Amino acid sequence: MQPPSASSLAGSLAGLQARLGAAASAAGRDAAAVGLVAVTKKVEIDQALALVRLGQRDLGENRVADLEQKAAAFSAAGADVHWHFIGHLQRNKARRVVALAHTIHSVDSPRLLQAIQRHATELGRTPGLYLQVDLTGEEAKQGFTTAELWELLDATPDPGPCPLLGLMAMAPLEDPDGGGARRVFAAAAAMADEIAADPARASHFGGRRPRLSMGMSRDLEQAVAAGSDWVRVGRALFSASPPAGSATALGDGTGGAP
Repeated sequence: MQPPSASSLAGSLAGLQARLGAAASAAGRDAAAVGLVAVTKKVEIDQALALVRLGQRDLGENRVADLEQKAAAFSAAGADVHWHFIGHLQRNKARRVVALAHTIHSVDSPRLLQAIQRHATELGRTPGLYLQVDLTGEEAKQGFTTAELWELLDATPDPGPCPLLGLMAMAPLEDPDGGGARRVFAAAAAMADEIAADPARASHFGGRRPRLSMGMSRDLEQAVAAGSDWVRVGRALFSASPPAGSATALGDGTGGAP
């Protein structure tokens, strides 16, 4: 597959923004309330840099080495980027991500949370964190179960320097009719509401309702309808023909080993 030209990339970005705007309008929401993380995994540096020059500053990576490579290249080019780490993160690589990422969407265990907070203290960094929840039960998914999330929030641990911003959820890998996405996103939104109604649990999120990081190329409409604050999209930007019902193609907001 040939990489998109600058003009086609601009058209794809404009089309995606229009799609997000339409989804927000259909849900009775302000389009400005829905943030876009452009997922640049498997995307060449020059293509990702072209996207930044079009005004898209929030970029997502799911592999530690790729994040480091792109961050170094973008810094050398003078590009101002807000890096989101969206992939499965091993504890032994957490320090490298904390050093670069502004937001980490995939905190999937108490031990990883503790490691991130420890490294952040040592490095003087404060990336915002999303707790990944597993609402599908698929073996390929990581994340807190509902019971594990309540246990974490009720244990009142030392929060550390990194603020908890919200919850991250992903739809089932195979979801041809979108029903799984609607179910998962609604469940995550209900969890956020339940946290907001409990002052002790909400205190972990600054006393506010947790924000939601949900939705990819194939299911962003369902995510926006459910109240997602961030969608993680790559395929709709960098690939002209995404396969229906699949989340495994180029550059989408799925997890992966770093």
